[in-house]
Amino acid sequence: MKKIINQPADIVTEMVSGLTRAYPDFIKRLDDTNVIVKTEQTSQVQLISGGGSGHEPSHAGFVGDGMLSAAVCGEVFTSPTPDQIYEASKAVNTGAGVFFIIKNYSGDVMNFDMAKDMAEMADIQVDFVIVDDDIAVENS
Repeated sequence: MKKIINQPADIVTEMVSGLTRAYPDFIKRLDDTNVIVKTEQTSQVQLISGGGSGHEPSHAGFVGDGMLSAAVCGEVFTSPTPDQIYEASKAVNTGAGVFFIIKNYSGDVMNFDMAKDMAEMADIQVDFVIVDDDIAVENS
């Protein structure tokens, strides 16, 4: 399989830029982060997921109407930071709270849990579910 990579250090930033430029009516980048959000949020509970990049279209490919409100893209095979997840929570929260869909990967669970604490300190209501459907991991 061939890959198009300009600079390995920029791969996630360029992936996010490419997606948001391809679908500007539906998604946008949150400031200078690797967070993708829907262009329009509803007044419902907002869904957020994320994880390490390198498994596209997961997670960024699932942002849109009836799907995720935001995807937090970590570096390649690296969980997103609690700060990134918290910024996504602030950006999409419309007052009804946010719901994290977390993959059962230790880094994702830990960082989303820290982001949950940060968001709750900012009076954002947060709940979550941990999913484990990775066929590459035994007993998942």
